[in-house]
Amino acid sequence: MPKGNFFTPDSINEPVLSYAPGTAERDVLLSKYKEMYSQQIEVPMYIGGKEVHTDRKIPMTCPHEHQHILGHFSEGSSAHVKDAINAALKTKEAWEGMIWENRASIFLKAADLIAGPYRAKINAATMLGQGKNVHQAEIDAACELIDFLRFNVTFMQELYMQQPISSEGVWNRMEYRPLEGFVFAITPFNFTAISGNLPAAPAMMGNTVVWKPSYTQVYSANVIMEVFKKAGLPDGVINLIYVDGPVAGEVVFNHPDFAGLHFTGSTGVFKNLWKTIGANLDTYKTYPRIVGETGGKDFVVAHKSADAKEVATGLVRGAFEYQGQKCSAASRAYIPSNLWDDVKKFMVEDLRSIKMGSPEDPSNFVNAVIDGIAFKKIAAYIDDAKAAKDVELIAGGNYDDSKGWFIEPTVFLAKDPKYRTMCEEIFGPVLTIHVYDAEKFEEILDVVDNTSPYALTGAIFSKDRYAVDLATYKLRNAAGNFYINDKPTGAVVGQQPFGGARGSGTNDKAGAMMNLMRWVSARTIKETFVSPTDYRYPFLG
Repeated sequence: MPKGNFFTPDSINEPVLSYAPGTAERDVLLSKYKEMYSQQIEVPMYIGGKEVHTDRKIPMTCPHEHQHILGHFSEGSSAHVKDAINAALKTKEAWEGMIWENRASIFLKAADLIAGPYRAKINAATMLGQGKNVHQAEIDAACELIDFLRFNVTFMQELYMQQPISSEGVWNRMEYRPLEGFVFAITPFNFTAISGNLPAAPAMMGNTVVWKPSYTQVYSANVIMEVFKKAGLPDGVINLIYVDGPVAGEVVFNHPDFAGLHFTGSTGVFKNLWKTIGANLDTYKTYPRIVGETGGKDFVVAHKSADAKEVATGLVRGAFEYQGQKCSAASRAYIPSNLWDDVKKFMVEDLRSIKMGSPEDPSNFVNAVIDGIAFKKIAAYIDDAKAAKDVELIAGGNYDDSKGWFIEPTVFLAKDPKYRTMCEEIFGPVLTIHVYDAEKFEEILDVVDNTSPYALTGAIFSKDRYAVDLATYKLRNAAGNFYINDKPTGAVVGQQPFGGARGSGTNDKAGAMMNLMRWVSARTIKETFVSPTDYRYPFLG
């Protein structure tokens, strides 16, 4: 391992710009937003370095203004999937043979491009195409993606430095080879950073990738690809395709060179993909690596010692930032009876002050949900809860799709801790609260642990350290990311590696070295400097 060539990030994490009134970054971003809003673009697939257009044009629209068309992207077919795989395999030998410093420098340059000249563009694309406000776009599309790219270079170096000891006359070493084949990355709509990291992390480790993003994230995915190309990523290393999931899967999961899946999306889809891969094991040259982060039914538990205002703020932020469309969003809460009146009062006050509308107005805390499918699903949950016995509407409950897919931040109070909105993932701005007997804290922890098949994030609010200790232990399997006196969202690369278990995924922790380990296959090499010339051992006499 060469010494003296290691990269260390200049700061702990990319600083989050404030976009406060009067700041330069606010003016630059809103100007870019208006510019991009007024344009219509044609987005191609990127296969082997070629921009591929088809006759099948799919419109890209704004969630907050669903009749406004930002442009169109070219939908591909199974033939384009095959072309993408062939392009990935064609460039594989050259890419994995490149020294790691040169691979790393491409992604470090991409990070600097996003931090500088592309910051406004990638944030504006995320606001327009995915309906994020300025702050949510900044912490995602800019800061988190920058952090993924920079910190993964550091983690890559740390991994390569993990070497075995050597005895006298022997040199042992560990080679971290890319996987034998190609990696398939399937990415979600809700985080631009995740969409960039899922193909970039395997590629950084020397793999070549076929990348299929969500159709509702293509607008910002195109900007990510523009950045990668600007940074000097060779043709064919990451091949970006827009193909219907089952069509792509039919080709990818029947290909003998399929070597890995990097996935973020729904639990149901992930389980089906895993079953398909398992059924096709005899087809593959190697056992494919399967890495997935899926759903969540994330909880907040307050102890009787907690501060009611802190709990209320954690719930409002944790449940309703980005309209609850975070896999980590708080969607069920357990509040002790001694705090409920105050928590309710503070939450209702906060929700009355929240504005909802277009991301173009930075004073809007809440924007629209991603599309009509999500809107109808969330609205159905709200209608069922409003009609349900022993469920009380505390706030919100209204929705309107006349211009955009707008749903008010909605809070329900459920007497039954197993009511469906306490158990099922909704993925929208709906929070259900159960009030429990303040003297039955340990019992409610058992309810929390056993209510949901998911185990992604969760939080405990308490001023009593014994209560914190008890909750941390009893809920040890209920959340892969556990927060003490904070909302269960907002994991930062390098600080809170992210991922959950149970029905929430493989817990391979994006934003940590352990994720990169999944994209290499280690080879142990032993070299003996002076080889024996006599077969006899001393015990033979």
